[in-house]
Amino acid sequence: MPSLMPKIESQLSDLPVPVTLQLPDGRKVSRPGSRITLAFSDWSALAKLGARQLGAIGEAYVEGKVQIQGAMRDLVDVTVGLLPRDPAEITHGWWSRLQRQARSRGSHSLGKDAEQIEFHYDVSDDFYALWLDPRRVYSCAYFRDAGMTLAQAQEAKLDHICRKLMLQPGDRFLDIGSGWGALLLWAAEHYGVDATGITLSKNQQAYVTRLIEEKGLSGRVRVELRDYRLLEEDKPFDKIASVGMFEHVGSANMSTYFRKIHALLKPGGLALNHGITSGQLDYAQLGSGLGDFIEKYIFPGGELLHVTRILRETSAAGLEMVDTENLRPHYARTLWHWSDALEARFDEAREVLVRTGGAEKAERVLRAYRLYLAGSAMSFEQGWIALHQMLSTKPDGKVKERPLRGAQSVYPFVRDYIYK
Repeated sequence: MPSLMPKIESQLSDLPVPVTLQLPDGRKVSRPGSRITLAFSDWSALAKLGARQLGAIGEAYVEGKVQIQGAMRDLVDVTVGLLPRDPAEITHGWWSRLQRQARSRGSHSLGKDAEQIEFHYDVSDDFYALWLDPRRVYSCAYFRDAGMTLAQAQEAKLDHICRKLMLQPGDRFLDIGSGWGALLLWAAEHYGVDATGITLSKNQQAYVTRLIEEKGLSGRVRVELRDYRLLEEDKPFDKIASVGMFEHVGSANMSTYFRKIHALLKPGGLALNHGITSGQLDYAQLGSGLGDFIEKYIFPGGELLHVTRILRETSAAGLEMVDTENLRPHYARTLWHWSDALEARFDEAREVLVRTGGAEKAERVLRAYRLYLAGSAMSFEQGWIALHQMLSTKPDGKVKERPLRGAQSVYPFVRDYIYK
């Protein structure tokens, strides 16, 4: 493809990090001081580079058609330099929005959601344990102090959530999408709550059940394999948390999700939603093929909505938003911790995945996560996606019965309690 090479060479000359290309015929195109090497065994993949379809390049890497040598942080700088424009700045007409809504509705049935969660979270517990913190917190940490380790920042996040929710001994606490149980157990051990967690991952439920028994918490902590839509509403909870969950709910089901939280929450109670949001008001996914890559290899069925849409659905369900916090750069730093840890234990990760899924699948999963973690860190740093914590109440209608007249919930309408 001789006509393609001048275009690609021009693209490479403008990059902030020098890159070497190894072509399918063995020739090399390089700049002095190259820190990244992209070796192509397929001309069609090279054509995708010329078209700046970076998601397709990622797919070619996962499928073994491209080899990448170099540090992931340098690769991220190369990626930003190759993007034709901000991948979040995509406009869509009414027909595209209608198609997205129909696709969302079809992707989030009870059965589909269970399959999609299993696809991601049941890869291998041991694999995640290699690069997560000891508590296996798979969500944005909170670097309250600049010098915190990842483990310290994850504990700070767990406590930040518990403080926002004003957890008290004896509170009935629900954790929707409880993962490997870090928040569930932290709330029980440090705040004395009666805690219920739900998950769609069989691996996670088995793991958390073992921890509950080992810690002697079987009387007041439990984890169920259950979809949020199937929870009984006859015994409402005092406090509800949902961390890293609403990204999986789907646009079409968002109103159902928040109405369910309203039904599960006691009047006057608090609910906190912590999740990834889009950086732009209206787009289906990241452009340049990045969203397609994540859909195919990492989070099938995942949908990101702007925080304004989340807050609109919150209000429409009868909940009152009382505090919203953007933790976007905290997630970028969290993801770099994960990425660095995976890079440092790359060979171990391969061995773990080979044991659970065979050599071919192991290589594909490992390559996909390598790109996903670093690419997500890049997306949070650039502001293409964000992370919000949104605290809301279910007003109890009792205007005169709180210390601050009109509060209608346990929320004090001052933030001091969170930080003291």
